[in-house]
Amino acid sequence: MTVARTLTVVMSSDLLTLSRACGLLRRRNLPVREFTVDSTGQPGFWQMSCAIDTDDATVESLLRQFQNVVGVRKATSSPPGPLSVPERGNATSSPGDAMSSSVRVYYEADTDRARLRDRVFAIIGYGSQGHAHAQNLRDSGARVLVGLRPGGASWKQAVVDGLEVRPVADAAQAADVIMILVPDPAQRAVYETAVAPALGVGKTLMFAHGFNIHFGEIVSPQGVDVSMIAPKSPGHLVRSEYQAGRGVPALVAIHQDASGNALPNALAYATGIGCARAGVLATTFAEETETDLFGEQAVLCGGVTALIQAGFETLTDAGYSPEMAYFECLHELKLIVDLIYRGGLGFMRHSISDTAEYGDLTRGDRVISPAVREEMRRLLADIRSGAFAKEWIAESRAGAPRFAELRRKAREHPIEQVGARLRAMMPWTEEGKRAKQKPASSKQPPPEREPARA
Repeated sequence: MTVARTLTVVMSSDLLTLSRACGLLRRRNLPVREFTVDSTGQPGFWQMSCAIDTDDATVESLLRQFQNVVGVRKATSSPPGPLSVPERGNATSSPGDAMSSSVRVYYEADTDRARLRDRVFAIIGYGSQGHAHAQNLRDSGARVLVGLRPGGASWKQAVVDGLEVRPVADAAQAADVIMILVPDPAQRAVYETAVAPALGVGKTLMFAHGFNIHFGEIVSPQGVDVSMIAPKSPGHLVRSEYQAGRGVPALVAIHQDASGNALPNALAYATGIGCARAGVLATTFAEETETDLFGEQAVLCGGVTALIQAGFETLTDAGYSPEMAYFECLHELKLIVDLIYRGGLGFMRHSISDTAEYGDLTRGDRVISPAVREEMRRLLADIRSGAFAKEWIAESRAGAPRFAELRRKAREHPIEQVGARLRAMMPWTEEGKRAKQKPASSKQPPPEREPARA
């Protein structure tokens, strides 16, 4: 239900923080009344207030997003919404405590599967996530269309998989729910040329990642629901777990609740692809986008690959053989990650030798030093401010020349050359599979580089 609310945000008294807070309101396209910025009476802080007419889901989303704004200390609504963001940095809690204690998890029993019936779902894109969403929804009894570029390999595969395939604009026009699952840099063009003309009152626009909505590349019209269901696994696992009668966890977020049913409709979608079997965690577009980018850059991809290469280079520069450096800094990483995946850091430490555990506990902080932690904070600040998004969007629109050069240099790193030769000795690796397929008489060395990705 839409009611008049006053939002109050206490923030650092600087124009950059104010600009970030105002930008959040601007991206939501909400009509704002009685906007004021005053001193709180406490040196170094301002209080921003504004009146808006909105519903519980929207105010909850706004309050969560304000917490993610660098420089914001406190955000509340009056009358109170379902969530108030407490002041940061007090003596008894950390900034993340309120978020963790308030996260809602939904399961199949909380969802209405009937909402999958009598609605047409257009899955735009048929890559890792697209093929899983389309097939799982179909197998859950939903009417599914796949929107693709005519004549491509994905079109042919979707037909082979027994799905109804149409050009993107046709699929979007015929659908009640449009899930955009093409890569981030391509989404705006696909949206503007083929999806936006098909949007009308009562339709739902969905995403599996908040990048384009959060950073303003896609601005949805009034009258449509905008939501997100983001499975926390690759698409092939979304599909295989569904087929096994299980599911993978997912995130749900509501950016715009025009119908008043955006959340139950999104949760029905999560049930349709199997994620509600495992649990669906409530979040916001801002939180999902910013934490996802930070994880990729600082830990999962950028941090891990840089750490592996630095370790390899340290050993080889000291005169150790590249083969030994490869095994110790890259190959055995899987053993450790598998243990962490099974039972967390504690299970991994329980499973390794005492020597390894002591080295972990006494030396890890020397590698991830205060300077590294400070750089992580700078990475997060660039993500929150939109600086990374602007850089990546500009690079993509320019044809990605720097990206291509960085890829080339990464492929030519010595660890890749050594690794290709060693992996050819391991039948379960890609190089090992190719080596096994060669005639026994062939003595050709394995290729030194992976082929370029399609």
